[in-house]
Amino acid sequence: MLGLLISGCDFLLGSKEDDSTRQVFEQGAIDPDLVPNEVGYVPVQPYWYVPNPSDVYVGYDEMVYVVDDNGLEIFDQKGTKQRTIAIPGATDVIQDRRLHTYVTGRVNKEVGGVAYNLAAVFHIINASTTDEPVIIDTLIQPFCDITRNNTAFRGADDEAVEFTGLATLADNTLYLSRKGPNNSLASVARPDNTILIFDENGVNTGYTNGLSPTVSSLKSCINVSSIASFAAPPQQTFGISNSHDFLLLQNDTAAQYKALWIVEAYDPDAGVTYVQNDKLLNFDTTKASGFLYTPNRFSSPADVFIAPDATGYIFIVDSERDSLYQFTQAGFEGVNPPPNSSLTKQILASFGGEGSGPFQFIEPSGVCYFKKTVYVADKGNNRIARFKLSTDLE
Repeated sequence: MLGLLISGCDFLLGSKEDDSTRQVFEQGAIDPDLVPNEVGYVPVQPYWYVPNPSDVYVGYDEMVYVVDDNGLEIFDQKGTKQRTIAIPGATDVIQDRRLHTYVTGRVNKEVGGVAYNLAAVFHIINASTTDEPVIIDTLIQPFCDITRNNTAFRGADDEAVEFTGLATLADNTLYLSRKGPNNSLASVARPDNTILIFDENGVNTGYTNGLSPTVSSLKSCINVSSIASFAAPPQQTFGISNSHDFLLLQNDTAAQYKALWIVEAYDPDAGVTYVQNDKLLNFDTTKASGFLYTPNRFSSPADVFIAPDATGYIFIVDSERDSLYQFTQAGFEGVNPPPNSSLTKQILASFGGEGSGPFQFIEPSGVCYFKKTVYVADKGNNRIARFKLSTDLE
Protein backbone atom coordinates (compact mmCIF):
# COMPACT_ATOMS: atom_id res chain seq x y z
CA MET A 1 0.00 0.00 0.00
CA LEU A 2 1.34 3.43 -0.91
CA GLY A 3 2.57 5.21 2.19
CA LEU A 4 1.71 8.82 2.87
CA LEU A 5 4.34 11.02 4.47
CA ILE A 6 2.63 13.83 6.34
CA SER A 7 4.41 16.80 7.89
CA GLY A 8 3.28 20.07 9.44
CA CYS A 9 -0.50 19.78 9.23
CA ASP A 10 -1.40 23.03 11.03
CA PHE A 11 -3.13 24.52 7.99
CA LEU A 12 -4.15 28.14 8.22
CA LEU A 13 -7.66 27.41 7.00
CA GLY A 14 -9.50 30.60 6.29
CA SER A 15 -6.42 32.79 6.69
CA LYS A 16 -5.93 32.96 2.90
CA GLU A 17 -8.47 35.76 2.87
CA ASP A 18 -6.84 37.82 5.67
CA ASP A 19 -5.71 41.24 4.44
CA SER A 20 -2.15 40.74 5.68
CA THR A 21 -1.81 37.36 3.98
CA ARG A 22 -3.34 38.64 0.76
CA GLN A 23 -0.93 41.59 0.73
CA VAL A 24 2.07 39.31 1.19
CA PHE A 25 0.92 37.07 -1.65
CA GLU A 26 -0.35 39.72 -4.05
CA GLN A 27 2.61 42.08 -3.66
CA GLY A 28 5.42 39.87 -2.39
CA ALA A 29 8.80 41.53 -2.25
CA ILE A 30 9.35 43.52 -5.43
CA ASP A 31 12.86 44.86 -6.04
CA PRO A 32 12.32 48.28 -7.67
CA ASP A 33 15.62 47.88 -9.53
CA LEU A 34 14.12 44.91 -11.39
CA VAL A 35 10.99 46.70 -12.59
CA PRO A 36 11.41 47.25 -16.36
CA ASN A 37 11.14 50.69 -17.91
CA GLU A 38 8.68 49.24 -20.39
CA VAL A 39 6.01 46.60 -19.81
CA GLY A 40 7.37 43.25 -18.67
CA TYR A 41 7.38 40.61 -15.96
CA VAL A 42 8.89 41.40 -12.57
CA PRO A 43 10.33 38.78 -10.17
CA VAL A 44 8.52 38.36 -6.86
CA GLN A 45 10.87 37.55 -3.98
CA PRO A 46 11.70 35.35 -2.19
CA TYR A 47 12.18 32.18 -4.19
CA TRP A 48 10.79 28.98 -2.73
CA TYR A 49 13.59 26.42 -2.66
CA VAL A 50 12.64 22.78 -3.32
CA PRO A 51 14.61 19.83 -4.75
CA ASN A 52 14.32 19.47 -8.54
CA PRO A 53 10.74 20.69 -9.02
CA SER A 54 9.06 19.25 -12.11
CA ASP A 55 5.64 20.90 -11.79
CA VAL A 56 3.84 23.68 -9.94
CA TYR A 57 0.09 24.30 -9.72
CA VAL A 58 -2.23 26.50 -7.65
CA GLY A 59 -5.40 24.54 -6.95
CA TYR A 60 -9.04 25.44 -6.57
CA ASP A 61 -8.36 25.31 -2.82
CA GLU A 62 -5.82 28.12 -3.44
CA MET A 63 -2.95 26.01 -2.10
CA VAL A 64 0.28 25.71 -4.10
CA TYR A 65 1.16 22.18 -5.21
CA VAL A 66 4.76 21.37 -6.13
CA VAL A 67 6.02 18.08 -7.52
CA ASP A 68 9.67 17.51 -6.66
CA ASP A 69 12.08 14.83 -5.43
CA ASN A 70 10.07 14.50 -2.21
CA GLY A 71 6.83 13.72 -4.05
CA LEU A 72 3.90 16.14 -3.78
CA GLU A 73 4.58 19.12 -1.53
CA ILE A 74 1.79 21.52 -0.55
CA PHE A 75 2.40 25.16 0.38
CA ASP A 76 0.18 28.02 1.44
CA GLN A 77 0.33 31.22 -0.57
CA LYS A 78 3.07 32.63 1.67
CA GLY A 79 5.34 29.74 0.75
CA THR A 80 5.02 27.87 4.05
CA LYS A 81 5.09 24.12 3.50
CA GLN A 82 2.04 22.42 4.96
CA ARG A 83 2.31 18.81 3.91
CA THR A 84 4.33 16.29 1.90
CA ILE A 85 2.72 13.27 0.26
CA ALA A 86 5.17 10.64 -0.98
CA ILE A 87 4.25 9.70 -4.55
CA PRO A 88 6.69 7.38 -6.36
CA GLY A 89 7.90 8.81 -9.66
CA ALA A 90 5.68 11.90 -9.40
CA THR A 91 5.86 14.29 -12.37
CA ASP A 92 2.63 16.30 -12.76
CA VAL A 93 -0.25 17.56 -10.61
CA ILE A 94 -3.74 18.98 -11.24
CA GLN A 95 -6.94 19.50 -9.24
CA ASP A 96 -10.61 19.45 -10.20
CA ARG A 97 -13.40 21.66 -8.88
CA ARG A 98 -14.31 19.12 -6.19
CA LEU A 99 -10.81 19.73 -4.76
CA HIS A 100 -9.79 16.22 -5.83
CA THR A 101 -6.08 16.14 -6.65
CA TYR A 102 -4.46 14.02 -9.38
CA VAL A 103 -0.74 13.21 -9.56
CA THR A 104 1.05 11.25 -12.27
CA GLY A 105 3.62 8.76 -11.03
CA ARG A 106 4.62 5.10 -11.19
CA VAL A 107 3.35 1.97 -9.45
CA ASN A 108 4.80 -1.51 -9.05
CA LYS A 109 2.36 -4.17 -10.20
CA GLU A 110 2.66 -7.89 -10.82
CA VAL A 111 1.26 -9.13 -14.14
CA GLY A 112 1.42 -12.83 -15.00
CA GLY A 113 3.81 -13.45 -12.14
CA VAL A 114 6.26 -10.76 -13.32
CA ALA A 115 6.80 -7.42 -11.55
CA TYR A 116 6.50 -4.27 -13.65
CA ASN A 117 6.81 -0.56 -12.93
CA LEU A 118 3.86 1.08 -14.71
CA ALA A 119 2.62 4.60 -15.35
CA ALA A 120 -0.14 5.63 -12.97
CA VAL A 121 -2.37 8.52 -11.89
CA PHE A 122 -3.09 8.77 -8.17
CA HIS A 123 -6.51 10.25 -7.30
CA ILE A 124 -6.26 11.92 -3.88
CA ILE A 125 -8.83 13.53 -1.59
CA ASN A 126 -8.12 15.63 1.52
CA ALA A 127 -4.77 16.72 0.10
CA SER A 128 -5.03 20.18 1.66
CA THR A 129 -7.24 19.66 4.68
CA THR A 130 -6.50 18.72 8.28
CA ASP A 131 -7.86 15.24 7.51
CA GLU A 132 -5.59 12.42 6.42
CA PRO A 133 -5.12 12.42 2.62
CA VAL A 134 -6.56 9.34 0.96
CA ILE A 135 -5.78 7.80 -2.43
CA ILE A 136 -9.24 6.71 -3.55
CA ASP A 137 -8.33 5.44 -7.02
CA THR A 138 -5.30 4.73 -9.19
CA LEU A 139 -5.40 4.74 -12.99
CA ILE A 140 -2.75 2.29 -14.21
CA GLN A 141 -1.39 1.67 -17.71
CA PRO A 142 -2.75 -0.24 -19.62
CA PHE A 143 -5.74 -1.23 -17.50
CA CYS A 144 -7.28 2.26 -17.40
CA ASP A 145 -7.70 2.22 -21.22
CA ILE A 146 -10.91 0.35 -22.07
CA THR A 147 -9.60 -0.62 -25.52
CA ARG A 148 -6.93 -2.72 -23.83
CA ASN A 149 -9.52 -4.93 -22.12
CA ASN A 150 -9.37 -7.44 -24.95
CA THR A 151 -5.68 -7.17 -25.85
CA ALA A 152 -2.76 -8.86 -24.15
CA PHE A 153 -0.43 -7.12 -21.73
CA ARG A 154 2.63 -5.99 -23.69
CA GLY A 155 5.27 -6.45 -21.01
CA ALA A 156 8.24 -4.15 -21.53
CA ASP A 157 6.31 -2.06 -24.07
CA ASP A 158 3.60 -1.26 -21.53
CA GLU A 159 6.29 -0.54 -18.96
CA ALA A 160 7.82 1.98 -21.39
CA VAL A 161 4.58 4.00 -21.56
CA GLU A 162 4.58 7.35 -19.74
CA PHE A 163 1.76 9.59 -18.49
CA THR A 164 3.01 13.09 -19.26
CA GLY A 165 0.30 15.62 -18.49
CA LEU A 166 -3.03 16.29 -16.79
CA ALA A 167 -5.89 18.72 -17.33
CA THR A 168 -9.38 19.04 -15.86
CA LEU A 169 -12.51 20.61 -17.33
CA ALA A 170 -15.26 22.61 -15.64
CA ASP A 171 -17.37 19.43 -15.27
CA ASN A 172 -14.43 17.57 -13.63
CA THR A 173 -13.60 15.58 -16.76
CA LEU A 174 -9.94 14.50 -16.66
CA TYR A 175 -7.60 14.63 -19.67
CA LEU A 176 -4.46 12.47 -19.44
CA SER A 177 -1.68 12.66 -22.02
CA ARG A 178 0.19 9.46 -22.77
CA LYS A 179 3.20 8.51 -24.90
CA GLY A 180 4.70 5.15 -25.74
CA PRO A 181 6.12 2.84 -28.42
CA ASN A 182 2.96 1.23 -29.89
CA ASN A 183 1.15 3.51 -32.31
CA SER A 184 -0.31 1.32 -35.03
CA LEU A 185 -3.58 2.67 -36.42
CA ALA A 186 -4.51 -0.87 -37.47
CA SER A 187 -4.69 -2.11 -33.88
CA VAL A 188 -8.01 -2.48 -32.06
CA ALA A 189 -6.31 -0.76 -29.14
CA ARG A 190 -5.72 2.97 -29.12
CA PRO A 191 -2.24 4.25 -29.92
CA ASP A 192 0.04 4.94 -26.98
CA ASN A 193 0.48 8.52 -28.23
CA THR A 194 -2.90 9.97 -27.34
CA ILE A 195 -4.96 11.87 -24.79
CA LEU A 196 -7.22 9.64 -22.70
CA ILE A 197 -10.47 11.07 -21.34
CA PHE A 198 -12.05 10.09 -18.01
CA ASP A 199 -15.20 11.16 -16.20
CA GLU A 200 -15.10 12.31 -12.58
CA ASN A 201 -15.45 8.70 -11.42
CA GLY A 202 -12.33 7.57 -13.27
CA VAL A 203 -14.22 5.81 -16.08
CA ASN A 204 -12.46 5.96 -19.44
CA THR A 205 -15.02 7.61 -21.73
CA GLY A 206 -12.92 8.28 -24.81
CA TYR A 207 -9.73 9.56 -26.36
CA THR A 208 -8.67 12.24 -28.81
CA ASN A 209 -9.78 10.58 -32.02
CA GLY A 210 -8.45 12.44 -35.05
CA LEU A 211 -4.99 13.31 -33.73
CA SER A 212 -2.16 11.50 -35.50
CA PRO A 213 0.18 9.58 -33.17
CA THR A 214 2.93 9.28 -35.79
CA VAL A 215 2.82 12.08 -38.37
CA SER A 216 3.55 15.64 -37.27
CA SER A 217 0.92 18.19 -38.29
CA LEU A 218 -1.40 20.78 -36.78
CA LYS A 219 -3.50 17.94 -35.34
CA SER A 220 -1.01 15.41 -34.02
CA CYS A 221 0.02 14.17 -30.58
CA ILE A 222 3.58 12.92 -30.87
CA ASN A 223 5.49 12.56 -27.60
CA VAL A 224 3.18 14.96 -25.78
CA SER A 225 4.93 16.57 -22.80
CA SER A 226 2.05 18.63 -21.39
CA ILE A 227 -1.59 19.58 -21.86
CA ALA A 228 -3.73 22.46 -20.58
CA SER A 229 -7.46 23.14 -20.58
CA PHE A 230 -9.26 26.48 -20.49
CA ALA A 231 -10.79 25.82 -17.06
CA ALA A 232 -8.54 26.78 -14.17
CA PRO A 233 -8.64 28.21 -10.62
CA PRO A 234 -9.82 30.25 -8.85
CA GLN A 235 -13.16 28.65 -8.05
CA GLN A 236 -16.13 30.56 -9.46
CA THR A 237 -19.87 29.99 -9.56
CA PHE A 238 -20.01 31.60 -13.00
CA GLY A 239 -17.38 32.39 -15.58
CA ILE A 240 -15.29 29.21 -15.72
CA SER A 241 -14.81 28.09 -19.31
CA ASN A 242 -16.89 25.10 -20.41
CA SER A 243 -14.74 24.55 -23.50
CA HIS A 244 -13.46 21.05 -24.28
CA ASP A 245 -10.61 22.50 -26.36
CA PHE A 246 -7.08 22.17 -25.02
CA LEU A 247 -3.46 22.96 -25.77
CA LEU A 248 -0.78 20.30 -26.03
CA LEU A 249 2.99 20.36 -26.36
CA GLN A 250 4.92 17.94 -28.57
CA ASN A 251 8.47 17.44 -27.33
CA ASP A 252 9.67 15.72 -30.46
CA THR A 253 12.35 16.72 -32.96
CA ALA A 254 10.10 15.72 -35.87
CA ALA A 255 7.38 18.17 -34.83
CA GLN A 256 7.70 21.61 -36.41
CA TYR A 257 4.67 22.79 -34.48
CA LYS A 258 5.43 21.89 -30.90
CA ALA A 259 2.51 23.79 -29.34
CA LEU A 260 -0.97 23.01 -30.69
CA TRP A 261 -4.47 24.25 -29.90
CA ILE A 262 -6.81 21.30 -30.41
CA VAL A 263 -10.54 21.88 -30.99
CA GLU A 264 -13.27 19.39 -30.09
CA ALA A 265 -15.64 18.96 -33.04
CA TYR A 266 -18.48 16.69 -34.09
CA ASP A 267 -18.43 14.60 -37.24
CA PRO A 268 -21.75 12.98 -38.36
CA ASP A 269 -19.89 9.79 -39.24
CA ALA A 270 -17.11 9.64 -36.65
CA GLY A 271 -18.88 11.36 -33.76
CA VAL A 272 -16.72 13.49 -31.46
CA THR A 273 -13.37 14.18 -33.09
CA TYR A 274 -10.48 16.56 -32.56
CA VAL A 275 -9.22 19.02 -35.17
CA GLN A 276 -6.73 21.84 -35.63
CA ASN A 277 -7.30 25.52 -34.88
CA ASP A 278 -6.63 27.32 -38.17
CA LYS A 279 -7.14 30.74 -36.56
CA LEU A 280 -3.62 30.56 -35.13
CA LEU A 281 -2.16 30.60 -38.63
CA ASN A 282 -2.78 34.35 -38.79
CA PHE A 283 0.75 35.81 -38.76
CA ASP A 284 -0.23 39.48 -38.76
CA THR A 285 3.04 41.35 -38.23
CA THR A 286 1.17 44.63 -37.70
CA LYS A 287 -0.17 43.16 -34.47
CA ALA A 288 2.76 41.11 -33.18
CA SER A 289 6.40 40.28 -33.85
CA GLY A 290 6.20 36.63 -32.79
CA PHE A 291 3.64 33.86 -33.10
CA LEU A 292 2.73 30.63 -31.33
CA TYR A 293 2.52 28.73 -34.62
CA THR A 294 5.86 29.82 -36.04
CA PRO A 295 7.54 26.57 -37.15
CA ASN A 296 10.26 25.38 -34.77
CA ARG A 297 9.36 28.13 -32.30
CA PHE A 298 10.33 25.83 -29.42
CA SER A 299 13.11 23.33 -28.78
CA SER A 300 11.96 21.27 -25.80
CA PRO A 301 8.62 22.63 -24.51
CA ALA A 302 7.98 21.22 -21.05
CA ASP A 303 4.74 22.73 -19.75
CA VAL A 304 1.85 24.95 -20.79
CA PHE A 305 -0.83 26.86 -18.88
CA ILE A 306 -3.74 29.06 -19.97
CA ALA A 307 -4.70 32.03 -17.80
CA PRO A 308 -8.43 31.79 -17.01
CA ASP A 309 -8.89 35.54 -16.55
CA ALA A 310 -9.70 38.22 -19.11
CA THR A 311 -6.15 38.20 -20.51
CA GLY A 312 -6.36 34.55 -21.56
CA TYR A 313 -2.58 34.50 -21.83
CA ILE A 314 -0.84 31.26 -22.78
CA PHE A 315 2.39 30.47 -20.91
CA ILE A 316 4.96 27.91 -22.09
CA VAL A 317 8.29 26.96 -20.54
CA ASP A 318 11.02 25.49 -22.74
CA SER A 319 13.53 23.40 -20.79
CA GLU A 320 16.18 23.47 -23.52
CA ARG A 321 15.98 27.20 -24.16
CA ASP A 322 15.64 27.90 -20.40
CA SER A 323 12.84 30.36 -21.16
CA LEU A 324 9.28 31.39 -20.36
CA TYR A 325 7.13 32.36 -23.34
CA GLN A 326 3.83 34.26 -23.28
CA PHE A 327 1.20 34.47 -26.04
CA THR A 328 -2.37 35.67 -26.48
CA GLN A 329 -5.18 33.36 -27.53
CA ALA A 330 -4.86 34.77 -31.04
CA GLY A 331 -1.40 33.19 -31.09
CA PHE A 332 0.37 36.56 -30.88
CA GLU A 333 3.48 36.70 -28.71
CA GLY A 334 3.45 39.50 -26.15
CA VAL A 335 1.21 41.21 -23.64
CA ASN A 336 -1.47 43.77 -24.39
CA PRO A 337 -0.34 47.42 -24.50
CA PRO A 338 -1.38 49.45 -21.43
CA PRO A 339 -4.61 51.48 -21.58
CA ASN A 340 -4.20 54.79 -23.43
CA SER A 341 -0.94 53.56 -24.97
CA SER A 342 -0.05 54.62 -28.50
CA LEU A 343 1.35 51.15 -29.17
CA THR A 344 -0.63 48.98 -31.57
CA LYS A 345 1.40 45.76 -31.39
CA GLN A 346 1.73 43.21 -28.61
CA ILE A 347 4.65 43.98 -26.30
CA LEU A 348 7.15 41.12 -26.13
CA ALA A 349 7.36 39.86 -22.56
CA SER A 350 8.94 36.41 -22.98
CA PHE A 351 12.28 36.06 -21.22
CA GLY A 352 14.90 33.65 -19.95
CA GLY A 353 18.28 32.19 -20.72
CA GLU A 354 20.45 29.78 -18.77
CA GLY A 355 21.50 31.00 -15.34
CA SER A 356 20.45 31.70 -11.77
CA GLY A 357 19.63 35.39 -12.10
CA PRO A 358 16.15 36.83 -11.48
CA PHE A 359 15.21 36.59 -15.18
CA GLN A 360 17.01 33.31 -15.88
CA PHE A 361 16.22 29.62 -15.55
CA ILE A 362 17.93 26.26 -15.72
CA GLU A 363 15.69 23.61 -17.28
CA PRO A 364 12.29 25.10 -16.32
CA SER A 365 9.78 22.25 -16.25
CA GLY A 366 6.47 23.59 -14.94
CA VAL A 367 4.38 26.75 -15.17
CA CYS A 368 1.03 27.99 -13.86
CA TYR A 369 -0.84 31.25 -13.34
CA PHE A 370 -3.03 32.34 -10.45
CA LYS A 371 -4.51 35.79 -9.79
CA LYS A 372 -1.99 37.69 -11.93
CA THR A 373 1.05 35.78 -10.65
CA VAL A 374 3.06 33.40 -12.86
CA TYR A 375 4.74 30.46 -11.10
CA VAL A 376 7.67 28.61 -12.70
CA ALA A 377 9.18 25.33 -11.53
CA ASP A 378 12.83 26.24 -12.15
CA LYS A 379 14.16 22.71 -11.92
CA GLY A 380 17.89 23.27 -12.37
CA ASN A 381 17.91 26.08 -9.81
CA ASN A 382 15.88 24.03 -7.29
CA ARG A 383 13.36 26.80 -6.86
CA ILE A 384 9.85 28.04 -7.54
CA ALA A 385 10.09 31.46 -9.15
CA ARG A 386 7.19 33.91 -9.26
CA PHE A 387 6.54 36.86 -11.56
CA LYS A 388 3.99 39.64 -11.95
CA LEU A 389 3.39 41.85 -14.95
CA SER A 390 4.69 45.35 -14.26
CA THR A 391 1.34 46.91 -15.18
CA ASP A 392 -0.32 44.78 -12.48
CA LEU A 393 1.83 46.40 -9.76
CA GLU A 394 0.13 49.78 -10.07
